[in-house]
Amino acid sequence: MTTESASRPSARTYLVVWVALVAIVVVEILLTYAHLSPGTQLAALLSLALVEAGIALAYFMHLRYERTVLFWSLIPGLVFALLMLDQIWPDALRLITLRHGP
Repeated sequence: MTTESASRPSARTYLVVWVALVAIVVVEILLTYAHLSPGTQLAALLSLALVEAGIALAYFMHLRYERTVLFWSLIPGLVFALLMLDQIWPDALRLITLRHGP
């Protein structure tokens, strides 16, 4: 296998990934109709959504075929940005309870 063919996925790869994504969506739909507790359902749906997003990023945005140094340079920045966003939630929730006007 040449390096060019290793870096370019085939149509079969895209088809398999697409079928996997559709299967995840079907499982998500079935979970919404299952009578689970809200916490369990939320955890399951969020987990499946993260897996689905990871697969889409890896294959459809071609991040699976990038060097690992790109991945390890993006993830710490993403974690930092999410942690900084987490610092504003208490203030945003406080604004809900404030009264506007006299």
